[in-house]
Amino acid sequence: MPPPTERQLAEAAARLAGDLLAADWTLCTAESSTAGLIGHVVTMIPGASRYYVGGVIAYSNLAKARELHVPEETLATHGAVSAEVASAMAEGVRERFDTDLSVAVTGIAGPEADGSSKPLGLHFVAACRRGRPATVERHVFTHDRDGNKAAAALAAIELARRETGTG
Repeated sequence: MPPPTERQLAEAAARLAGDLLAADWTLCTAESSTAGLIGHVVTMIPGASRYYVGGVIAYSNLAKARELHVPEETLATHGAVSAEVASAMAEGVRERFDTDLSVAVTGIAGPEADGSSKPLGLHFVAACRRGRPATVERHVFTHDRDGNKAAAALAAIELARRETGTG
């Protein structure tokens, strides 16, 4: 299956926009491997300021710890590309922006691995609703760097839709 196109990303973001507006919810993002792509796609939709509050690009472990309050012990024990870190990123950004919903992504986009035994294309996406622990999904994408980033962004948007109860 080819990576998602910009049009597919925009269509998914438009569906998410409708879900967020219908629920009267706000959204924020925490991005590592996607480096702002989710925020970009979400804000392609006119009127995004009614539900999108903002995001944090936390590419390094230092940024994850400092800006999203990911515990350094979690980073050291599980590594930056892990379900535990994705969950902590989603919870940290949601608390930071005080939104109803957050999404977070951490992964190995490629073309090289991070020096660990984790596979190229591995991504963890997480969503966190106010008052609930984060939901995390594991994905392994097999595209080039841009394709892996696009696939991870789409996975995060789709997870956010499911968390609204409509996706």
